[in-house]
Amino acid sequence: MQSIYAMHQSGSDNMEKEEKFLFYSIDNIQDLYLIMLSSLIEICKKEAVFLHLSSKKHLATAAERNPNEKFVKNKIFQLLAESNSLSIALENRKINNWSLNDDYIILLLNDVKASDLYKNYMSNNVNTFEEDRQFIIDLFENVIVPNEKLYEYLEDDKLTWVDDIPVVNTHIVKQLKAIKTEDPDDFRVPKLYKDVEDKDFAKDLFRRTVLNETAFAKEYDDKTPNWDSERIAEIDTIILKMAICEFLKFPSIPVKVTLNEYLEIAKEYSTPKSSIFINGILDNLVKELTANKKMVKVGRGLM
Repeated sequence: MQSIYAMHQSGSDNMEKEEKFLFYSIDNIQDLYLIMLSSLIEICKKEAVFLHLSSKKHLATAAERNPNEKFVKNKIFQLLAESNSLSIALENRKINNWSLNDDYIILLLNDVKASDLYKNYMSNNVNTFEEDRQFIIDLFENVIVPNEKLYEYLEDDKLTWVDDIPVVNTHIVKQLKAIKTEDPDDFRVPKLYKDVEDKDFAKDLFRRTVLNETAFAKEYDDKTPNWDSERIAEIDTIILKMAICEFLKFPSIPVKVTLNEYLEIAKEYSTPKSSIFINGILDNLVKELTANKKMVKVGRGLM
């Protein structure tokens, strides 16, 4: 949707160029995932260095000479640091953001240590797997994710990440909750695409929508008698065309799935009343396409 909108705004008709940028943007979601996940490892490393240097001070206190290492010995920190899957992905994608911008790690670490979450966790020096896992989940959700400086850094790095940040963070929390053992091999970096079909879908939906925009617009023109086409929000017209594209060009996608997906997109990106407007048009269109047998879905229960 955003790629088609960008084409409209720029007046570009270079589909290959826009398609290349679409996949570049999708590809960068993997980098965002790795950057966010590696921030946990780097925070732990930074604290370990701090504890070591503090213990070596000439006038180190008893607490500095014998610090509570519960935080740096957290089992989830260790699992992530030792995960081959994560290490290989970081190396392959050349993720070195925190070595170049360790001031953000220091900032995050300071926020962590100032939190009640940290103070409660450090009230003893015993590491248990369940407590360690829950602490990291809470830490990520309540301290790291909401950090405004981190958000600004990510937004400045790649503007396309603004919409990807919630998706990536939600997936990381889901992964952290799913960790059941201390075995680092059990943690796997997910594939960006489920399979080749998954990637092809993104390409096909983009191409088929762009190439058939005029034809798709005709499908809903007479469904908006009280609206001039120029008065309909541009995002809404793109959403309608993409939904119609799925109705007509993707026989394996259930109608309900298409309706639900695009109504959610409308709620997120368009005007407050857009989802109601789009729902009414698509609902009428589904009935018409079904009656005219223009929409054919393959498989059980796809209508």
